[in-house]
Amino acid sequence: MRRSLLPLALCATVLTSPLVGQQPAITYPQAAKSEQSDEYHGVRVADPYRWLEDVDSPATTSWVEAQNKVTFDYLSGLPERGPLKERLTRLWNYAKFGTPFKEGGKLFWYENTGLQNQFVLFVQDTPKSKQRVLIDPNTMSTDGTVALNAIAVSPNGKYIAYGTSASGSDWQQLQLRDVASAKDLSDTTMWVKFSGIEWTHDSKGYFYSRFPEPKDGNRYISVSKNQKLYYHKIGTPQSKDILVYEDPAHPEWGVGSEVSEDGQFLVLYITHGTDERNDLYVVDLQDPKKPKVTSPIMKIFDRFDASYDFVDNTGNRFFIRTNSGAPKGRLISLSINYPRESAWRTVIPENKDALNGIWAYGNQFVASYLQDARGSIRLFSRGGGTLGEVPLPGIGAVGSVSGKKGEPVIYYSFTSYLYPTTIFRYDLAAKKNIVHRAPKVAFDVDKYETRQVFYNSKDGTRVPMFITMRKGTVLDGNNPTLLYAYGGFNISMQPSFSVRNLVWLEMGGVYAVPNLRGGGEYGKDWHEAGMFEKKQNVFDDYIAAAEYLISEKYTSPSKLAISGGSNGGLLVGAVLNQRPELYGVALPAVGVMDMLRYHRFTIGHAWASEYGSADSSRFFPVLHKYSPLHNIRPGTKYPATMVTTADHDDRVVPGHSFKYAAALQAAQAGPAPVLIRIETKSGHGAGRPTSKVIEEAADVLAFTMKNLGVNATVTP
Repeated sequence: MRRSLLPLALCATVLTSPLVGQQPAITYPQAAKSEQSDEYHGVRVADPYRWLEDVDSPATTSWVEAQNKVTFDYLSGLPERGPLKERLTRLWNYAKFGTPFKEGGKLFWYENTGLQNQFVLFVQDTPKSKQRVLIDPNTMSTDGTVALNAIAVSPNGKYIAYGTSASGSDWQQLQLRDVASAKDLSDTTMWVKFSGIEWTHDSKGYFYSRFPEPKDGNRYISVSKNQKLYYHKIGTPQSKDILVYEDPAHPEWGVGSEVSEDGQFLVLYITHGTDERNDLYVVDLQDPKKPKVTSPIMKIFDRFDASYDFVDNTGNRFFIRTNSGAPKGRLISLSINYPRESAWRTVIPENKDALNGIWAYGNQFVASYLQDARGSIRLFSRGGGTLGEVPLPGIGAVGSVSGKKGEPVIYYSFTSYLYPTTIFRYDLAAKKNIVHRAPKVAFDVDKYETRQVFYNSKDGTRVPMFITMRKGTVLDGNNPTLLYAYGGFNISMQPSFSVRNLVWLEMGGVYAVPNLRGGGEYGKDWHEAGMFEKKQNVFDDYIAAAEYLISEKYTSPSKLAISGGSNGGLLVGAVLNQRPELYGVALPAVGVMDMLRYHRFTIGHAWASEYGSADSSRFFPVLHKYSPLHNIRPGTKYPATMVTTADHDDRVVPGHSFKYAAALQAAQAGPAPVLIRIETKSGHGAGRPTSKVIEEAADVLAFTMKNLGVNATVTP
């Protein structure tokens, strides 16, 4: 590699072309280009904005401040911004509820009165006792930037272990709280990330996964490797925690855990990046009342050939959800003493719909399926016989499902684009379905509709898409339309409720969500059709969705906005380069924009199982061909673009968006603005305070309205 010694001073460049709507020209605080370049398999690639990866340097800090000033000066001049924030705040102010779960005879759930920055955890000690606050993260900071993450209640209901994170970081600190008094104990575990919490059956301690403490550099950008599984015993310092599992030979692999409901087994999930495939190991804790956490590890599945998820056990016979030999998923049973495939027994066979999740609740199996990306809950006997379905309100998504083995009641959440997240209680024995907690939103959803359409992608693949809009909308090509997608990591884009989208619909907007390849809507094959060398299929599916909306007169290019976050931000950046004339506005959020260096920061190396790595001669040309940063073409007329990111994003580090915005501003030949909005004390998205979410939503909508020419009046 060759590094430039040129000073990285800031300079300004002026966009002299007139902007949309007669706004004055924007002076962009463009960074000077260095001579930095790198050689990849015989190809030299320039990286002139490399210095923006150092998010804490004085030069980067100055650039961020200058960019935010330009962006917020622009936004403050939009008359819709204030009314949008008021409308969003008014609609957002409704009580929201999480799915309850039982432990130790007590009922626990999350709740938000409306505008609280963070959800509050409640507990009800007995069915007749009053509910009380157990953990309120809103009291942990003055600005709402401390979030409550992983939680786990001990089997006896006496303790709760919980994780908190600050400013949107993935790093968590675990604390222990006494449930009866709601007071913390002295136990603290640090440097926890991407971890659940699993108690031993004696309620004396829990398992958790952690990384080594970063020794050098910024903890928000330093690479996270060598994850290990530990056991923490109540009342002891973290230095005394017992190491249960590590694999120094494979520092990039991850480890998670689960304790069987009978307390006898610790199940280890060994992950190779973000791939849905995993290895599965088992530790026999022997006597649940006196578990031996250092018992030998049994490798049940260690070929990394499919996904294996523990569901339940009867003694040494395990029930496993897998896509081995069943791309859409099935339930099998096997003896852990003889786990060879020839001895597997299929309990619930694969069918035409994707098996999204399955649990052993009551005395049966409760399964969540995706039927053309629509949620479905189906019931099966322990032997696999069908017992019917749970009736759902309509086209939508099943969220979390909770219950206990041997108890006849389950709770589940249901939501859709026009149906706020509602909690249902279902009696498995009586087959009775009732609303447990339902929110009340001051919005007339009956004026709107959601339809599902199917369109053909470039190679003829049939792709589903949800479209939500006002009833009676005239399809004349003039409707402002927001096209949102993700397309990756086996994540399914199911219908979801959003206040921001309600405001968009009120203004006459159309909201469309296609289910691109790369997701999990149709199982393993659908996911793999959007990975590695096949990633272009995802972009083709998205472009085809835009073309469908235009050809069917829902909208036109000048009225079409594209949006996506994280891997979806990569998606927006890629299709913006490939078809810039097809859109009027682009909204890439916290995107993976530098496909040649993403694996060099925090947990980015794990994504090589989805994308491939530029370190490989096989994948470098593939990544280089579509990488958003490397395919920006100077002299191109790009649509109005607002990049959004956060200074504490340690999932997709902000350097991605910084470099991309600098390059796009320098390349822009058209009159449309190219802005970057950089949130402070915020991260990748999870745990963001409500106040920050509303502010960003107002800014994004105001920017979109302005640059699509939406003249609608914002509802008071």
